[in-house]
Amino acid sequence: MQKLQELAQKERDRQEQFESRIFCCSSTACLATGSISVQDAINQKIEALEQKDKMEVVPIGCMGLCSRGPLVKVSTKGQPEVMYQEVGPELAQEIVVAHQLGAGETAFEEHIQNNGQLKEHILPQDTPFFTKQHHFILAQSGTINPEKLEDYLAHDGYTTLENVLENMSPEEVCDEIKASGLRGRGGAGFPVGTKWHFGRQAPGDEKYVIINGDEGDPGAYMDRTMMEQVPHRILEGLIIAAYAIGASQGYIYVRGEYPIAIQRLQRAIRAAKRRGILGKSVM
Repeated sequence: MQKLQELAQKERDRQEQFESRIFCCSSTACLATGSISVQDAINQKIEALEQKDKMEVVPIGCMGLCSRGPLVKVSTKGQPEVMYQEVGPELAQEIVVAHQLGAGETAFEEHIQNNGQLKEHILPQDTPFFTKQHHFILAQSGTINPEKLEDYLAHDGYTTLENVLENMSPEEVCDEIKASGLRGRGGAGFPVGTKWHFGRQAPGDEKYVIINGDEGDPGAYMDRTMMEQVPHRILEGLIIAAYAIGASQGYIYVRGEYPIAIQRLQRAIRAAKRRGILGKSVM
C-alpha cells in the first residue's frame, strides 16, 4: 500500500510541473465526432512551442454534454479553467496559442476578446446542464486519464479499498452499504447492502462477484460510461464487494458493441495486477 501512495504522490508531482493541462474528451461520442484529430492537432502545436514541456495533453473520460463534442477543457495556472465545445483541428491549435505559458489571466482575456472564433466556442461553466448535477460515481470522469492507473491513484483511487481492508470487517462493510441507502440502478432499485448480506450468508465455499455491464436499451449509457471513463473505480468496487461477501473471483460482462469499454477494462485489470492490487494477494 505504501508503494501505491508513493506512485500517487509521484504522479501529482509530475502533473504539477505543467503550466497548462489540456483535457481532450476520449469518450465514444467525442471519438465519433473527431476528437482524435483534435488531440493530434493540439500535440502538433505544442511540439512547435519553445517551451513545449510546460503543456500536457490528457485524454479523459466523458465531460457530459456529448451533443456539443468534441469537448476540450484547459486548466492553466493564472487563468480560469475554460471548456470549449465543437472543437475541430484548426480551433484546437488556437486553443494552444491562447493558453500557452506566460499568457496570464489578463492577456488570456484580451486574446479571447480579439479572437471571435475562440469566444464563440467557449462553453460557459454556469450552463444549467452542469450546475444542476453533482457527480459521485463519475466524479473523476472528465478529470483523469481512464487508461492510466497513476492518475486514478493521484485522485485518491483505491484509498477506500485500503481503508476497508485495514479497518473494517466484511460484516461492517455490508452494514455500511446498507445504511447508505444505495440501491441498484437496473430498474428494481433493490438495496445493495441487503443483496451483499444475502451473498455473505449464502452457503458454499466458492463465491463470485459478477458485474453486469450489459445494456439492451437503445441509447443506454450508464454502464458503458462507467466502464469507459472510470474502469479502476469499477475494479475497486468489485474488490470491496468480493471482500464483503467472501468471494474469491470476479467477472465483468461487457457487450461486444462496447470495444472501448472492453479495451480500457482490460488495461485496468493488467495494471492492477502488475501493481499487486488484484491477484491472489489483494493489495
